Amino acid sequence: MRTTHPRTAYRAGLGLAILAILLLVWLSLGVGIIGGDGDPVNRVYGTVLAIGLVGAVLARFRPRGMGRTVLAMAAAQLAIAVIASIAGWGMPYSGPVEILAINAFFVAMFVASALLFRHATRTQVERGVAPP
Repeated sequence: MRTTHPRTAYRAGLGLAILAILLLVWLSLGVGIIGGDGDPVNRVYGTVLAIGLVGAVLARFRPRGMGRTVLAMAAAQLAIAVIASIAGWGMPYSGPVEILAINAFFVAMFVASALLFRHATRTQVERGVAPP
């Protein structure tokens, strides 16, 4: 059975996380995920970005810590979606279903990234390279 090289899985996880972050910044600041264009409540997504930045630095960009970081980002993204839906943020422009659907897309991207980082960690262990 052929396994993916840990470096490939790591790069794919990092690339997916960066793509999700770029899309999140573009949609939240440019178009507006919650409410209309320029709605200030979209600044709450800065929390997700801050978690990613702080987590990556604390993890020293190592696969295990990066996996945990993007999972924390996914959890924050989900929490924002739930709070926005319950609180009625963005109405009448963005309904709860729209907010949950768009945020589910980002949660899925962050979770997929975490799985790739996890694969990178596991592959290192299988190859005898113990992750820090």
